[in-house]
Formats: sequence, C-alpha cells, structure tokens
Amino acid sequence: MEPRQVLSVDEIDLSSAEFWARPLAERDGAFLTLREQRPVSFHHEPEARHAMLPPGPGYWSLTRHADVVEASRTPEVFCSGKGSNIGDLPEAFLESFGSMINTDAPRHKHLRNIVSRGFTPRMIRKAEQNVRQSAARIVDAVIDRGECDFVTEVAARLPLEIICDMMGIPASQTDFVFDRSNVILGFNDPEYVPDGEIENVLAALLTAGKDLSDLAMELGRERRKNPSDDLTSALVNAEFDGEYLTDQELGSFFVLLAVAGNETTRNAISHGLLALTQYPEQRARWQADFAGVTPTAVEEIVRWATPVIHFRRTATRDTEIGGQKIREGEKVVLWYCAANRDPAVFEDPFRFDVLRTPNEHVGFGGPGPHHCLGAHLARREIALMFDELFRRIPDIEATGEPEWLYSYFIHGIKHLQCTFTPGGA
Repeated sequence: MEPRQVLSVDEIDLSSAEFWARPLAERDGAFLTLREQRPVSFHHEPEARHAMLPPGPGYWSLTRHADVVEASRTPEVFCSGKGSNIGDLPEAFLESFGSMINTDAPRHKHLRNIVSRGFTPRMIRKAEQNVRQSAARIVDAVIDRGECDFVTEVAARLPLEIICDMMGIPASQTDFVFDRSNVILGFNDPEYVPDGEIENVLAALLTAGKDLSDLAMELGRERRKNPSDDLTSALVNAEFDGEYLTDQELGSFFVLLAVAGNETTRNAISHGLLALTQYPEQRARWQADFAGVTPTAVEEIVRWATPVIHFRRTATRDTEIGGQKIREGEKVVLWYCAANRDPAVFEDPFRFDVLRTPNEHVGFGGPGPHHCLGAHLARREIALMFDELFRRIPDIEATGEPEWLYSYFIHGIKHLQCTFTPGGA
C-alpha cells in the first residue's frame, strides 16, 4: 500500500486521536514526511484526563531506522525503567503491566536470566510440537464452513492456545485469557472497553491485569508444591544466583506473555493473510516453494505488520541522537512502524516481498536487551500456521476490508473475513 502524504510536517500531531483514526496510507505518509523533513521531532502529549495521569511534558519521536536501532542498543542512555508507554503511568502500573519491559539492568538482566531458565530447549521443542497440533485443530474447526472471521477464529486462537498450554493454564480458561488480554491491548477501542471515560478505562485495565496476574500466581503456588512439565513449574522453580521469581513477578510476566506473546503472533498472521491476498504473486511464490521461501516470508510478514507500533525510552543523561540534543529526563519514542519503512534500509519499503533479503526489521523490538524473548517461537507459530493453511485450504483469502484496532500502540486487526473452498484441498 503506497503512502499518501496529505499532511505538512507542521500539521502532524502524533498525540492526536484524529491522527490515529486516519487511514493507514495517510499515517504512513505522515511518518514518511517526518523521516524526510524532521526525523527527530518533538510532540506535545494529550491533556491529562484523570488525576492518576498527570500532564506529560512531551516527547521526541525517532522515525529513522538507524536512530531507533541506536536507542535500542544503548539502554544505559535510553532507559526503560521510567515506562515504555508515552504517558507516565502510576508506578504500580509499570511492572504489573510491563514486567521486564519496564525495567533496566541489573534488575532486567536478573529477571530475564530467571525467565530464560524456563525456556529450555526441551520446552521449546514441546511448544513447537503443540503449535502444529493446535494449528490442525484450528483448521479442523472452520474447514467445512468455507468462511470465518480469520482473526478471532484462526490467528488469535493459535498463540493463545500455545501460551496457555505452555504455562499449564487449563483449556477452559483460554477464552478468559483472550478477553482480558483484549482489554489491555485495546483499551482505547470501544469494542473492548465500551465506555470511553478515562476512569472506566483505568478500572478496566487494572481489573484485566489483576485477573491475569491472579490466575498465574494461583497456578504458580500450586506448581511450587506439585511441579509439572509446564512453563509455570519451570519458572517458579528456576534459580539464578540463589533467587527465584516471586508470586508478583510471575504474575507480571504472565500478563506480559499473554499480551505481548498473543499480540505479536496474532497480528502478524492476520496481516500476513491480508498481504498475501493483496499481493497474489507473492502468495504464489511462497506456495510454490514453501520450505525454501518460509524463512524470508516470515521475516517480511513481521516487518510488514510491525505489530508493536512504538515503545518509549527516557534519557538518563544529556545526549544527542540523529543530530538532535536530548536532555536528561526527556522522553524518546521509537516508532518501529516508521523504522520498518525506511528506504535507507529497505529497498522499495512499501512493497510486500516474501523474498526480501536482507531484512533487518525491528518488528521484535530491535537489538539490545529488550529484544523479544519469544521471537523464535513467534516465527515458528507464523510458519506452521501458514503451512497448515496452504496444505489444507490453499485458496483461503481475505474478503472485504479489515476492521482495524483503534490504537496508537498496537497495529492490530480486530476482524477480517475470509473465504475458502469448504472441505479444503
């Protein structure tokens, strides 16, 4: 989809609700304009609407790939411990909703080391086996109908089933986890939080986060007494330097896993089907040599989708990036959506190309200590889901327009109708 540059550089307000309601092509055009004319630009934050959310001082926006990568690689200069959202959240929110995302070394390294102990090769192998089984069950459920909502019935089901299965969450709780994670991901969207009053939004966020955390903490206490072969057992019994995850740390990590692990894969798969429908020649290339093209196709889907639109950092000292002086304490926002369309790195960046190489996208958060811990599993989920789809319902395609999530944080598709031959291949 080619960008449309309808706004002048001075008209672009990345904090405005009107901006994020614009068509995707116009938003891409605005980021293109910023990248070309004002690659490091300052933006004011929206007026605070609640006493818990004080007025923000504004933020610097990074839109070039090189600047986003530099900020990602230098956490000692651009830290995460002050929050990864643009707005300053109450301190109690930071770890509850972000876990490791909202921490810096040495605490971040400590938490990541403990969690990494749970992601053993055996655990990853087991998860990959479950991905194929889950993908088959998901296709089984829709194959005879010839149509479905691809997001809610296919793309969203796979990562959610895998996360719940890995953690040992009972299958009866999958819909509960799906509902609560949607509230956190789509807190600006009236479909998930119907009453837009900020008090109700905050209450819904707190409730959803607490529900997920409580679920994990209860399971963690049980697994400490009666370990099983699931990830929860591995996490609560993983020791690093004599320390273990606390109940609260486990709960926060599960919120992160349920939200981030769900969102990245679900939206990548959804965007993938949409792109393959819009670019049938790319679909034909992949289907003609699935095994050979899969490595580059998956990376291109992640670049194209860029499921997380941005993360914020905070300057720990006076510094400079992209030729712009940044003062200690100022916010810096890394716009991954803009970096992944930077022509300095990606030839013809607005073209979907399943053979694109090299493809140094920042779809998993860029380099550095906050690179997505589950990137490998996410890639396998995307690959195995499309393998199942191409083998069994090879003519599946999106129909009609996608229904976009209203969000400046998640590049999400809420609903996408699709059709295919009933009964499959």
